[in-house]
Amino acid sequence: MPRPTARVLQLLELLQSSSGTRTVADLAARLEVDERTVRRYVAHLVDLDVPVQSVRGRYGGIRLGPGHRMPPLMLTHEEALVVLLGLVTAHPSGVLSASPGVVDGAVAKLRRVLPVAVMDRVGALVQTAAVAAPRAGAPRTSVLLLLARAVREQRPVAVTYTPAGGEQALRTVHPYGVVARGGRWYLAAADPATGAVRTFRVDRIDAAEVLVGSFDVPDGFDPADHVHSTLSAVPWRHEVSVRVQGTAGEVEPLFPPGLVTVEDASPGRGWVRVTMRAERLDWVPAVLAALPVPFVVEGPEALRDLVRSLAARLSESVGSPAAP
Repeated sequence: MPRPTARVLQLLELLQSSSGTRTVADLAARLEVDERTVRRYVAHLVDLDVPVQSVRGRYGGIRLGPGHRMPPLMLTHEEALVVLLGLVTAHPSGVLSASPGVVDGAVAKLRRVLPVAVMDRVGALVQTAAVAAPRAGAPRTSVLLLLARAVREQRPVAVTYTPAGGEQALRTVHPYGVVARGGRWYLAAADPATGAVRTFRVDRIDAAEVLVGSFDVPDGFDPADHVHSTLSAVPWRHEVSVRVQGTAGEVEPLFPPGLVTVEDASPGRGWVRVTMRAERLDWVPAVLAALPVPFVVEGPEALRDLVRSLAARLSESVGSPAAP
């Protein structure tokens, strides 16, 4: 039977996970105690300076005051794994740029409040994932957050943007949405003068400022679809083709979402053809090496050379068994 302290923490978790007011009867049922005991647990939380509020009236009950955050962080093993790996891989992958030490500090705080059993299970994987080197070209966190706020509030933004091979320029745009794809962040935004919707790489936005005013997003506009269609039309340097053993339904989830196209390579023989386009090939061998099924590189020849080089390095890393 759970101890009273555990029940109090369960009550806190129930209140934190609710966006509104919970009745005493509902809380009592969830905690499997009587209503008088729930009120005693609430008193314990108040003694700990947790801003629990009692709401009177027909729709009254118990709720937390706004903006309250309180450890311990009560996560399941899978939830803890998702949060921690999200932190340690966002910066190295280029999805997020943060000041030095910010990611390490956030991970350390999570470690302090997670139960030991959870941390033991995910700690080794977190340490392994954290060794990757940051990739150049990650967006500034402040710019990304500002754009997200402007999208939500439908406010115009002035951005200082440097296109590939072009000169830096100040532009005013109507931001429709920010989209993460292939390890980068993109902004789908309209030119207020022409109404044309363009795609901007967020890591090429050096500065941004929210302006006075507002705009409307066209009905049915999907930022993710727009970014996908825009990038699909870009003439990439390399066309990659790989045959992979399995069905389309089995193979496609093995790659990052939206990265590849999968079609039958030899109907009835258990192989599919995976195609993708890339500006650089240096990252592709690692993606292929992670596949848990056989594959054959069809092209380009430069990718074959890179895969052979990676295979040789991995083989050398194994080495010979130590002499007894």
